[in-house]
Amino acid sequence: MNIYVGNLSFKTTEEDLRTAFEAFGAVSAARVVTDKFTGRSKGFGFVEMTNDVEAQKAITGMDQKDMDGRPLRVNEARPREEGAPRGPR
Repeated sequence: MNIYVGNLSFKTTEEDLRTAFEAFGAVSAARVVTDKFTGRSKGFGFVEMTNDVEAQKAITGMDQKDMDGRPLRVNEARPREEGAPRGPR
């Protein structure tokens, strides 16, 4: 299951994200989304967990939990809409 993690601190790393979610089960991937020009975090990321039961426990356990001084917003990621505009071009 792909999990959206929002309201990340700009100093949160992918390793921090992986470590936090591994408390609930196996994490196959953790990614902090960054600006392609500056490399700075955009304040959100995604965690991929292979076991849906563990993923649901992670969502429940991590939503609103404080991480690096910010309350996380955690839920199941929605698929990206095809053809939707993704910002200025």
